[in-house]
Amino acid sequence: MAALVLRAGPRLLRERRGPGRCLIRRTFFGCPLTKGGSGLVQKTKDVCWRFCRPRGSTAAAGTSGEDALLKWGLLLVPLTTFALGTWQVQRRKWKLDLIAQLASRIRADPIPLTLDPMELKELEYRPVQVRGRFDHSKELYILPRSLLDPEREAREAGRITSHPESGANVVTPFYCTELGVTILVNRGFVPRKKLKPETRLQGQIEDEIDLTGVVRLTEKRKPFVPENDIEKNRWHYRDLEAMAKVTGAEPIFIDADFRSTVPGGPIGGQTRVSLRNEHMQYIVTWYGLCAATSFLWYKKFIQKLPL
Repeated sequence: MAALVLRAGPRLLRERRGPGRCLIRRTFFGCPLTKGGSGLVQKTKDVCWRFCRPRGSTAAAGTSGEDALLKWGLLLVPLTTFALGTWQVQRRKWKLDLIAQLASRIRADPIPLTLDPMELKELEYRPVQVRGRFDHSKELYILPRSLLDPEREAREAGRITSHPESGANVVTPFYCTELGVTILVNRGFVPRKKLKPETRLQGQIEDEIDLTGVVRLTEKRKPFVPENDIEKNRWHYRDLEAMAKVTGAEPIFIDADFRSTVPGGPIGGQTRVSLRNEHMQYIVTWYGLCAATSFLWYKKFIQKLPL
């Protein structure tokens, strides 16, 4: 069999001759190798022919498969964002129903306070009635707080800035004469200039009174909220165990209602019934992403327009 032998220079030489043949040069430890039609490899400084299989059809099939995988894989993006948006719609409905239930509970008729810890866990935001007297010598201050005033908040709704008055909520031990225990009562809001008890002596009630308030449970410190400074009597969140230990009261806490307000004293009714409800933002975000990615997918794979 006749072989066409060409002197190999420093670069690779290729030449097609006949169907399925190509001229290549390979090296083995620096020495050129030749491969003939028989498939035997010989060490030589020359370049010879070897049979090569055409790869055009295989490459095309591989590209088509990759395009199909990319097409249906990217379709998962709008489908997933649509599912997340629908899930947030359901979450928002659930959250609004929960807020409505809490608002309805706080307007219910008051019931006698129970000392059973298991029952108390089910009574948060439920109005209760107690009778007793305050121990003003052990006041605690939760701050900073702003006055909860629904009328003012309604007037300022939509404004870019607002300037609510800053102050604190006064928590006072309350001895319940009928139950024989001392509980903690959030009497309400006082401005900073009225924080010291001697600045509001008129509101320091000494008599035995009937009091209505809503049950509140302990709370964990939220991110970015400072730790409670017990020594300085500066509290930033309700830690009932720590408050009870400092005052000698039971870890039972109620927010006095607005009717408990007396001239010169704290302003009651500082229970804010609010739950974090950002589901509408999530709905807009997920459905917006779904619309955008669906449009891009349609343009790319259906209309086949370059993006």
